[in-house]
Amino acid sequence: MDVNSSIGCSVTECQYHAGKSQHCTLDKIMVGKNESYTSQSEDTDCESFKVKENKTY
Repeated sequence: MDVNSSIGCSVTECQYHAGKSQHCTLDKIMVGKNESYTSQSEDTDCESFKVKENKTY
């Protein structure tokens, strides 16, 4: 997997996490909101998240 140094990520449970590097391996991600009005970071989600299949965190 190639590391995308432009996208930082600490979600090690994600299929696209770069492992030892705190980055994503995708070329781009989709960020969405989980509230009708977004006023804080907790109101947003990475919609590109996919749980790891082998679950070795």
